[in-house]
Amino acid sequence: MADRAADLRDLSDAELAERITTSRRELFGLRFQNATGELENTAGLRANRRALARALTIARERELSAPENKEL
Repeated sequence: MADRAADLRDLSDAELAERITTSRRELFGLRFQNATGELENTAGLRANRRALARALTIARERELSAPENKEL
C-alpha cells in the first residue's frame, strides 16, 4: 500500500476515494490486530497511516484547485 504521490495523482477522483476508503478499513483492521496482540509487523501501521495521509492530501489538493474555489 506504499503508493507514491505521483501514482496517486494519476488516479481519477473515484479511484482515489476508493483508495482512501480501502486504506481506512485496512488501518482499522491493523489497529484492532495490534490491540489484541495478533499483529506481528507493527511497521505496517505506520506505513498504512502515511499512505492514507498521502491520499487524503492529494484529495484535498484537488478539492482546493476545483474551479468553484478559484475566487479565493
